[in-house]
Amino acid sequence: MTKPTKTKGRATSMDEHVGQRLRVRRNIMGISQEKLAEMLGLTFQQVQKYERGSNRISAGRLFEISKILEVDPNWFFKDPSNDDAQGTKNNFGFAEGEQDKFIDDSILLEKETIELVKAYYSIEDPKFRKEVMRFIRSIADHRNH
Repeated sequence: MTKPTKTKGRATSMDEHVGQRLRVRRNIMGISQEKLAEMLGLTFQQVQKYERGSNRISAGRLFEISKILEVDPNWFFKDPSNDDAQGTKNNFGFAEGEQDKFIDDSILLEKETIELVKAYYSIEDPKFRKEVMRFIRSIADHRNH
């Protein structure tokens, strides 16, 4: 993550980072921009601006968003390679233990990644989720050898 640049009243790289995290979490939760905007009493265009980082999100608004998206407000500021979609320390959504770091963190913003995480967390039984993870790892290990 880059150090935010100081600009008077303008969005910074940190605003872009928070916006990206907002978009990822919203997608994982299966909430449209329109629905989130409705829940916040905003237009969907405002949510788009937040997600692009072109408009700053106030502390109060970020707190509201964090409640809706069921994460701690600090989650929006973290490096995505250090936590999962649930806001806990892991690698963005795949299991209870530490995972290998992604080579390119931009993969976390891909639609396919978000769909995979959503599908994974739709499996309610934690033991079955672990089995799915073992299966995926075994395929990845087999293809890399």
